[in-house]
Amino acid sequence: MRATRDGQAAVRLHLGAAGLATGVLDAVATGAAGTPDLARRLGVPDEQLLGAFLQVLAAAGLVREDAGRWYLADAGRAVVGDDLVRASYEAFAGFHTGLYRHLGELLAGGPRRRDVAEQGAVIARVSAAFEPFVDDVLRDVVAAVSPRRVLDVGCGAGLQLATVLAAAPRAEGVGVDADADAAALARRTLEQRGLGGRATIVQDDVRRLADDRPFDLALLANVVYYVPVEERPALLADVAGRLAPGGTLLVVTTVATPQLFSRHFDLLLRAQQGDMSLPAVDDLTTGLRSAGLRPREPRRIAPGAPLVAVTAVRPT
Repeated sequence: MRATRDGQAAVRLHLGAAGLATGVLDAVATGAAGTPDLARRLGVPDEQLLGAFLQVLAAAGLVREDAGRWYLADAGRAVVGDDLVRASYEAFAGFHTGLYRHLGELLAGGPRRRDVAEQGAVIARVSAAFEPFVDDVLRDVVAAVSPRRVLDVGCGAGLQLATVLAAAPRAEGVGVDADADAAALARRTLEQRGLGGRATIVQDDVRRLADDRPFDLALLANVVYYVPVEERPALLADVAGRLAPGGTLLVVTTVATPQLFSRHFDLLLRAQQGDMSLPAVDDLTTGLRSAGLRPREPRRIAPGAPLVAVTAVRPT
């Protein structure tokens, strides 16, 4: 029975993802229509197959039928209208579960996955799920540091940088991300929040950042585990060297624990090209000390999730 329940949950996950990927849910969202009209809108030649798909979406509560016309149900509206929900369907029906569909090939020595390299925008969007927890930490750090210059390394969609700049109205920020799509998302986020004039987004590796002015606060939020293990000391040393004396580095990261999602995420990382894995808390604090920083006690910030925040200060 547990396998059946899990299987039905998997069907719902992939059904929602298919509703988005095929454009069916978005098409219904533009206005109620019958199956023939939807088929014409979507360029689907097989109306019967589309009708069967719509019936499955209806059984899942995503659409509803009335007098031969299809309407978006409340659950479907939540999927279509919430980018975090959309990103979650894309990520979990995509590379998160794709890992297991192709694990046999990996174990047999097949080529490593490229999810981190190719799915940067989706990863950045789905990371927004942790924002309510991270935001509280960011505001606490801003209140303690009162930064004038902020560096966000691996800025993703720019959400953390936006939170910091909103909490520190006299600060300016620099966001750096190697992924072009993520950098574009960050620029859009900051512009939409009226913060574009106080932020610069750079698409590059932070170790090549041509900015010699010191930062009062640096962020590494959901980034460390995407850096190959052998490159982490150099990254931490580079970021530490960009801090002003007394400046603070805030690291937010999922860490290695016995929890299911932590073990899954660690496996996903280890399956990538490059030597990636989740850090252990002790290894993280040791790495910060080796970079010349003084880390404080790690703080768990999401109930039931292996997410921690560590602040580390550069000595004066």
